[in-house]
Amino acid sequence: MDSGRASHVEGRGLSRRHFISGTGSILGAATLGAFDLPPAAAAPREAVIEPGAQVTALVIGSGYGGSVTALRLAQAGVDVHMVEMGMAWDTPGTDGKIFANTTSPDYRSFWLSTRTKQPLSNFLGFPLDRDVPRYTGILDAEEMGGIVVYQGRGVGGGSLVNGGMAVTPERSRFPAVLPSVDADEMYDVYYPRANSTLGVRTIDPAWFDTTEAYTYARVGRNHAQRSGFRFVFVPNVYDWDYMKREAEGSVPRSALAGEILYGNNHGKKSLPKTYLAQARATGRVTISPLHRVTSVTPATGGYSVTVEQLDTTGTVTATKTVTARRVFFAAGSVGTSKLLVRLKGTGALPALNHEVGNGWGENGNVMCGRANHLWDPTGALQSSIPTAGIDNWAAGGAFAEVAPLPTGIETWASFYLSITNNPHRARFTWNAAAGKVELDWQTAWKQPSITMAKTIFDKINAKEGTIYRSDLFGVHKIWGDHLTYHPLGGAVLDKATDNYGRLRGYSGLYVMDGALIPGNVSVNPFVTITALAERNIERIIADDF
Repeated sequence: MDSGRASHVEGRGLSRRHFISGTGSILGAATLGAFDLPPAAAAPREAVIEPGAQVTALVIGSGYGGSVTALRLAQAGVDVHMVEMGMAWDTPGTDGKIFANTTSPDYRSFWLSTRTKQPLSNFLGFPLDRDVPRYTGILDAEEMGGIVVYQGRGVGGGSLVNGGMAVTPERSRFPAVLPSVDADEMYDVYYPRANSTLGVRTIDPAWFDTTEAYTYARVGRNHAQRSGFRFVFVPNVYDWDYMKREAEGSVPRSALAGEILYGNNHGKKSLPKTYLAQARATGRVTISPLHRVTSVTPATGGYSVTVEQLDTTGTVTATKTVTARRVFFAAGSVGTSKLLVRLKGTGALPALNHEVGNGWGENGNVMCGRANHLWDPTGALQSSIPTAGIDNWAAGGAFAEVAPLPTGIETWASFYLSITNNPHRARFTWNAAAGKVELDWQTAWKQPSITMAKTIFDKINAKEGTIYRSDLFGVHKIWGDHLTYHPLGGAVLDKATDNYGRLRGYSGLYVMDGALIPGNVSVNPFVTITALAERNIERIIADDF
């Protein structure tokens, strides 16, 4: 924002410093009946796993792949125990809410960190990050190999912290994503099944055109269309009827209160309200929150699994060994990949093949902001749920979400998260000397993403006579090229596994999450992760059980 715009803000009776302290954090994430129930009413039942337990099916992780796996196994009559590193998120905090607000990060916000690491680190020259108590918070900003990977921590995984954009990739792009998978069965059976169970819906276009909360997105539409780009509505898992009631003032605000990055207290249909609620209803699924798997080794009757129990400071309070007949790795692309690479490198599972750890990518994520003219306001009230994007994939290799900046005050700014066709792939490896898994991602590999995103925003800026914001990601830094919300790969389908997620080299071990997808899906990935898990578990149940 230039000095003229800043003066305009101050001229309305709000000092620059007060503006910053009031906004605190800026949204960057980027997500059956009534969905406005608190998570406690729909969380899977807890049953902390006991030392020596014998488990038929152990699912590591409770995100999209793990939740699909647990539900479909349970419906097939299989008893399932889920182990989740994060919390259950079923107890209100000191403010009476389960989740913290995006603009006020507190102890609930970040995973075992004493300082926030927010996607937007600066605003108008002021740093946004702050000290917080160390706690098993909901958002993990894991830094490795020159990139920060944002991941959800808790029962429901990434569904707790994403923007809910439920995008099925265009069919023509699918063969480049998963060449070994039959596209017909995905688009005829498994994508529809996933979308139905997730509760995916598209915003009412008439309401979109009139509501104050999407002024920012309408500005994004005008700018895109004036520059000749295709503007598309994107389905979401948010309860649009609830959002309309929020706007009317008849229910507690959630999306319209800026809730998203650290959880959403009401309207978003995260996994505890969809797949995990159905899994709970079977009576066959139990879950151990704050439990972390550290080892899996072959044993009589299946696999010996070592599990650490954590308290909310991250301290290990117990170490347990259980036996599982079958183990499903669903800890997310990073969690699953790191665990498998460690198990192979330490000799716990030495027969895992050389493809384990390969093919990791960040879905081409890059962020930017644009400073608009004073006569083109984006709105003080902005729904935290994105619902539209600019499609230039065919010509420029980029799809850009029109994302919110829910500060509660007018910013005259447009903000975007782009997904680009970045070709670079990284590898996880085991560093025996350091005793840890490392990722060889290079910061310079983000340049193709920037170049592709510029095919959209250079043209819009030229048409509108606007400029890029340079106060969001550090001093004089235009591009948010340091992060990803969409980690993918590391145990790629039909390479590290067979064509249905069975790990090569071992019977009874499976990968069921985004680690199967090699680095890029061209859109937000969770619907594809869900649909692929639906496909794979159906075959696994038919053949292996």
